[in-house]
Amino acid sequence: MSITSNFIQVLGVRTHYLTAGAEGSPVLLLHGGGTDSAWLSWSLAAPALAQTHRVIAPDWPGYGDSERPDVGYSTDYYVGFLLEFMARLDLPRASLVGISMGGAIALGAILRQPERVERLVLVDSYGLQPTAPAHKLSWLFVRLPGVNALTWALVRNSRAMARASLTGIFHDPRRVTDDLVDQVLAEMRKPRTGAAFMAFQRHDIQWQGLRTFYLDRLHEIAAPALIIHGERDSLVPLACARQAQQRIRGARLEALPGCGHWPQREKPEEFNRLVASFLAAEEPPVLRPPAGGGGQPDHA
Repeated sequence: MSITSNFIQVLGVRTHYLTAGAEGSPVLLLHGGGTDSAWLSWSLAAPALAQTHRVIAPDWPGYGDSERPDVGYSTDYYVGFLLEFMARLDLPRASLVGISMGGAIALGAILRQPERVERLVLVDSYGLQPTAPAHKLSWLFVRLPGVNALTWALVRNSRAMARASLTGIFHDPRRVTDDLVDQVLAEMRKPRTGAAFMAFQRHDIQWQGLRTFYLDRLHEIAAPALIIHGERDSLVPLACARQAQQRIRGARLEALPGCGHWPQREKPEEFNRLVASFLAAEEPPVLRPPAGGGGQPDHA
């Protein structure tokens, strides 16, 4: 199944997105932060899921082949962008599959407009933990003038450092192939790659914790939900996924042994099988939030 490259204007941003398949209900694949892109995250998943679904994978503003606008990069911004992207493609409703930051954006979308989301798949999702790893150091690091940018520049110009950065999100270093390193380096060498993520981090990592933290609102989710999580994820501990499963009524958790933060690349066959099976399953009765339920907004 071939993957097609497309462009569309969304909120004034020339937005790149991938498509595969033409039949079946729409599935949006939402990539993560850092140096990620639709192609990096989903090139192994899109053809498999496109056998039965219309697959769409956008590059977020600031990533991939989308424009790099000067905007306030935040989870709220990306949630609004996603909902407008769906409207521009005339998608009143779709299933969302989000990895890491993309998972947090999917959560924000279903909490803001639940009627727009048919099914939800969270993959090693951001937004489930109150603090970042080594939180105070992370807060300092993203605010030190030039240090974050220097780190990006060093990785961009060193194949060895690019490979090392990938081994931090894979459990099995053998899965970090030369081809994948080449893809990451090509992505990092695009103009202003990393600027959006650095701005996002400065906004989201506050001294007291992360702005994007949805745990106390997960009980509001009524759509069928699947949580896929690498057991050896060093960025988002498996305990966060277990807590999320307990809060989302009827959610199923699939913990992948020997897998890090990027299951769709580290264990692609198992990942594709789990997602395809979940999307094809008969939909259970919709669970409605209790009367008067709901939490407080999670963003400052």
